[in-house]
Amino acid sequence: MAPSQSPEPIPDESESASHHSASDSEMESESSSDEGGVTLDADQKQQQQRAPKRRRLSNSSTDSYIAAPPPAPLPTLSRIKRKEDVAREAAANKAAADANPVLIKDALAAGLEDARSSFTDLKVAPWLVGSLTTMAVRRPTAIQKACIPEILAGRDCIGGSRTGSGKTIAFAVPMLQKWAEDPFGIFGLVLTPTRELALQIYEQIKALSAPQSMKPLLITGGTDMRSQALALSQRPHVVIATPGRLADHIHTSGADTIRGLSRVRMVILDEADRLLSPGQGSMLPDVETCLSAVPSAADRQTLLFTATLTPEVRALQSMSSSSSSSAKPPIFVTEITSANKSTIPPTLHQTYLQVPLTHREAFLHVLLSTDANATKPAIIFTNTTATADLLERMLRRLGHRTTSLHSRLPQSERNANLARFRAAAARILVATDVASRGLDIPSVEMVVNYDVPRNPDDYVHRVGRTARAGRKGESVTLVGQRDVALVLAIEERVGRKMVEWEEEGVSVETRVVRDGVLKVVGEAKREAAGEMDEGRDVLGRRRVKLKKVR
Repeated sequence: MAPSQSPEPIPDESESASHHSASDSEMESESSSDEGGVTLDADQKQQQQRAPKRRRLSNSSTDSYIAAPPPAPLPTLSRIKRKEDVAREAAANKAAADANPVLIKDALAAGLEDARSSFTDLKVAPWLVGSLTTMAVRRPTAIQKACIPEILAGRDCIGGSRTGSGKTIAFAVPMLQKWAEDPFGIFGLVLTPTRELALQIYEQIKALSAPQSMKPLLITGGTDMRSQALALSQRPHVVIATPGRLADHIHTSGADTIRGLSRVRMVILDEADRLLSPGQGSMLPDVETCLSAVPSAADRQTLLFTATLTPEVRALQSMSSSSSSSAKPPIFVTEITSANKSTIPPTLHQTYLQVPLTHREAFLHVLLSTDANATKPAIIFTNTTATADLLERMLRRLGHRTTSLHSRLPQSERNANLARFRAAAARILVATDVASRGLDIPSVEMVVNYDVPRNPDDYVHRVGRTARAGRKGESVTLVGQRDVALVLAIEERVGRKMVEWEEEGVSVETRVVRDGVLKVVGEAKREAAGEMDEGRDVLGRRRVKLKKVR
């Protein structure tokens, strides 16, 4: 990532002096003295002339001669002028910084990511610093350094940063610190679009709050509502929920169950672009129901975090600024982007593989079996649950250690499959977009887009499952004749071009034709489709559907 333009650093005085010979210093002193009308007496001139001279060595010289240390430098007008230059430039930099708006572009290159920075510098409580150290998180990222002080100061925040940049810690740490100052329930509400992401945030908050007696509560679909309602009525400190299930509780569980939500101090919308997006399958009605049960925006702190700042998210900034009271500080907006304005990690290698429409499964099998990819943990994304189910069954028959994650699976099976993939019991995870947001699995080295996503923002979130936190990763998009327009839209959205996938000594098309892959893959696909028609699970056991008892 190319750094943004910034003023050149001014060398330190001692460093500058070490790069000048004694004769250079003497000439500079004399010329400066003549210009300023100040002269040196004879004793000082004689002392400078007797000073040992440093020997200049070339870069290739092997001479080990070390010059004697020079005497203490005399105060000269050139030094005084250099200090004045430093002060003048510092004043100019301060004026330029004051003129800049709150919006932060390219914060990494602007110096927000400093190797010497720490969470202690951000006024994070010692017990939280200890928890972060235990989790091997020692230095704040750009989004954390930008947002944590502002959230601790009580400001509403909209944070935009690419995937894998540490947005969860950016809102969890200040929320826990403010809760510890005045612990009660329910203090915080975190809304997130998927069950898996809600579970991940729940586990991270539990780990961060381990030194304290905090009670977080997970409210998601796929589990018993009665036990959730009972736990919700007992005033947990933080609630992490999906909007649909929490809205169900608000409608059906009674006023006593949800009364604690009326005291919430902090509301966080994680993956806010998905939560606020309109259209078919929108979560916006459920989000509005959840927000109707908490205090108004003027009486709570609201935080929005996302990897893609959509128009719906940006609209909230203008709405809040036009309707906010004078007693509440203005909303803080930070967008952390790379130097080339790309929304994907700079360590991600984007590639595409041209495939014929009728042989897509065969090309996928060969791609996963090459010498370079045969051991890589990978996530394969599809657009539909039926395709994900079919691919998992087919790849199992072809010898790949595979599991799946999609909305047709029971919640217990979704949790078990994700745990298998995290533990490396399965090398490949076949998933729909329920796995594209927020999941942090550091071992993932490759993401394969079996189906090209229709929305370029979905592509950003998919490929963000690899190359996280500075690690290297690769994405491969299988492109057919009908997908070219979608790929061009994706390239325009992310600001980077895909390159054709290649591996030394490997021709996927040749292997598909020459090695009889088409026949083997075709048989595996037919058997997998037959299993699905018979209603069997991936292990070949017939599923038993229980009728609901009314």
